[in-house]
Formats: sequence, structure tokens, C-alpha cells
Amino acid sequence: MSETPQPADLIVFGGTGDLSMRKLLPALYHSDRAGLLAPSTRVIAMSRGGLDDADFRGKVDAEVRGSVPVDDPGTWQRFLGRLHHVSVDIGGQDPTGWARLTGLLAGYEHRARVFYLASPPMTFGPFCREAHRAGLVTPASRVVLEKPLGRDLTSALRINDEVGAIFDERQVYRIDHYLGKETVQNLLVLRFANAFLEPIWNSLWIDHVQITVAETVGTPGRRGYYDHAGALRDMVQNHLLQLLCLVAMEPPSRNDRESIRDEKVKVLQSLRAVTGGEVDRFTVRGQYTAGESGGARVPGYLDEPDRTAPTEASRRVETFAAIRAEVKNWRWAGVPFYLRTGKRMPYRCSEIVVQFKDVPHSIFPGSTPNRLVLRLQPSEGIQLNIMAKEPGAGEVTLKPVPLSLSFAETFTGRVPDAYERLLMDVLAGNPTLFMRRDEVEAAWRWIDPIISEWESRGTAPEPYPAGSAGPASAHELVGRSGRTWHGEGLA
Repeated sequence: MSETPQPADLIVFGGTGDLSMRKLLPALYHSDRAGLLAPSTRVIAMSRGGLDDADFRGKVDAEVRGSVPVDDPGTWQRFLGRLHHVSVDIGGQDPTGWARLTGLLAGYEHRARVFYLASPPMTFGPFCREAHRAGLVTPASRVVLEKPLGRDLTSALRINDEVGAIFDERQVYRIDHYLGKETVQNLLVLRFANAFLEPIWNSLWIDHVQITVAETVGTPGRRGYYDHAGALRDMVQNHLLQLLCLVAMEPPSRNDRESIRDEKVKVLQSLRAVTGGEVDRFTVRGQYTAGESGGARVPGYLDEPDRTAPTEASRRVETFAAIRAEVKNWRWAGVPFYLRTGKRMPYRCSEIVVQFKDVPHSIFPGSTPNRLVLRLQPSEGIQLNIMAKEPGAGEVTLKPVPLSLSFAETFTGRVPDAYERLLMDVLAGNPTLFMRRDEVEAAWRWIDPIISEWESRGTAPEPYPAGSAGPASAHELVGRSGRTWHGEGLA
């Protein structure tokens, strides 16, 4: 990233929505507060809200200010001054919104122009076409696509084709906010800037890998979306597979915009297909029922408050998914990668666990294998569990002891939110932490047969009580090989 911030225009379609108000605008304010935005950089929200600039600034002042530190009122006012709003109805007959946006952007064609589509994927193609028709797509333009990119390979190909008809691939930034987390960045540094790990980062020394994204929340008010997404599409196809790629990838030749993405694609292409009868053996899907969560009684998925009544799709959608994956190459042959994600779990946790094999010959009773834990949330950090002797005379007693790196305790200052890092990378034109077209499509090619098998059967997911660690079959998935899930509250 350049030391001197370059001026840019960031146009957020869906600029008054939940993602914008909860994540994007706070991230941009933090960046402004840190001096990372050029003085003339503007943020232009697009929505159907019928707001003018003053209305939008008032909305942000009311809804965002309380969630960010405003220790300098002047900085907050400067940030509000960057904000503009344009009312546009994609696919509508009123061209006045596009005309106003054209007027705002006139004369700024040579600066970075970022279109951030914080909207459903069905709008990506129409937005790009209308922006092009309005003459707003310049050689310096970029477009950011939020997940999910489609709901299967066919729809992903269609979206990629529609966006690709307007924007070159180098201009397209497919975002996965997990890749902006500090622990994920540190995974790359841990692997490729330290000599001690690489010789044992393979099937000779690693027994298995677990990747978990557990949420305590349910889906109140979101069932309409979740009925057609489900845990596999919503979390596994993007977040969990991206983390798997970073664990399993080969060392890239350079830390540049394409080398890392090249290696991630190779991992996805090396995943052993899970098809037919193997879906029963290597996958688990569940749906939460009523239970205890956070000390309170909560409803099941079908009884969550929503504007619409449950449908047949509601009864068949999974809120929990677990998969046993394998990477078929020399480095990882025989090492299972266990992926799981679920809602209404006992606690919120996103982590990668690398479980090493036991010592070849143990001379001490009570020895357990080493374990590397990379925590993405809620408190980011890295922990390596090693065996140590408990102090005292007499018989040697072993105890697992953590060597811990807590970002909050080790580094002064706040840890930036993932969106802060990714937004600054977009403005700087650095696509390293964004997914390339072939990467997204390779992920869907692996996921699609699992989805197809699940949907073709028409059976309901396995129930699990809210506040529990998921369906019993998830424990059997790892238990068949004598393993257990990591985490006291999830085991």
C-alpha cells in the first residue's frame, strides 16, 4: 500500500443496508481516523431510500456514531463530510439517479473508482450493465462483489460472465472478510516467515486439521434468506474453504497478487470429490430445535420470528454442516480436514486447529500430541500446546502447556477489523486477499455434488438442540477414526 493515500471514490450500492451501516462505514471511519484516506476521497451511498446528502449523513450520525470511538468531533465531522447519497432503482425506469451519480463523478475519471456491491448477487449483473450504460466504468474502476457469489456453480458462472462482460478480471474483487482477519494474515507469516514449521507441515507429522466457525446466534428475521442459502452455501463454500486453502497451500514463489491465489486454486482442485453414497459417510447436516442458549430459552429454526411462515424449504435447510475433506497430493495424503459450522452453538468461535501426531516412542506416561490453535474470533491469537513437566519432586508428571500469542496483549493499539484491511487493499488496487474467478468456481465444483445429493433425497436435516454442539452424527464423523472435536464447549 502506498504511504501517501491516493484520492478515490467509493460507491456503495446498498449503502443504507445492514452491511454498510454495521461494517463498511465503521471500517471507513476507522481508516479515516488513522489517516489512511486521502482528504478528497468520497463515499457515495446508493439505495432506493430517497435520501439526500443531509438525510444520509443524519442517518449515519444516528446509527453508526455510537458504535465507533469519536474522541475527536472534528474527525467525525470530516468523515460525515465525505458522505453522499444517490437514490437509484436498478432495473427501474427513472434515470435521474444515474444522472446525479454521473454529475458527482464527472471530472474524477482518472482516480480510483470502486463500486462496492453490498447487495444480493442477483443484482450484480444488472448493476454492472447499468453503470456501464451510464458511462461510469473507467479503466481505473474496480468492482467489489460480496458473498455469496451465486448459490451453485451454474449461477456463479452466470454472475461471473455478466460482471466479466463489463469489468476485466483484474478489476473484479470478490470479497471474503475472513481473509482480512489478522490471524489469517499471521497464518501466512507463521508458515512462510519461520523455518521451524515447514519441515513438519505435512502428513508425516500432522494427524488432522479442524476448521470450525461456530455461532451462538440463530436466524431471527433472516429465515427468508437462510432458507435458500443454508450453512453449506453461506459458510463452507467460501469462509471455511478459504481457510483450508491457506493451511494446505504450497509456499508461493512470491508474496504478490497472483502467486498466493495460484496456490489456493491448486488446493481446491486437489480436493477429493465427495459424491453419491460417500455424502452420507463424510458429511453431516443439522437444524437447531428449541433449547437453551446464553442462559435463555430460545426457539428452534422453524419457530424463529420472521415475516413469513416456515415453508418446505425451511424444513430442509441446514443450520449446521460438517464435512470430512481430503487434499489429494503428496503433502497431505491421508490427512483429514474436518470442517464444521453451525448456528445456536454453545459459544462463538472461529478457529483452525492443527493436530500433530504423537511422538514416535513416548518414554513419559500421560503425554499427548502437540496442537497448534489459530483463533480468529472472538479474541484473535495463536497458541501452541506443548508437553511440559509439572514442578515438583518425585515421579515426572506431564501437563499440556500453551505457548500463546494474544494480539490484544502483545501489540499495542487496536486490532483493525477485517473490512478495514480489505477496503484499503481495494483502494490501493491489491487483489491478493480477494478470490479470483477460477477460485470461486473450483470451490463450487467441489460443493455442488454434496448439495445435489442432499437436495435430491428430500430428507430433513438431523435435529440438534440450540446451545448444543450440533448433531450426534458430527461427533461420529470424527469419532469413527478415534478423534474428537477440539474445544471443551463444542466437544
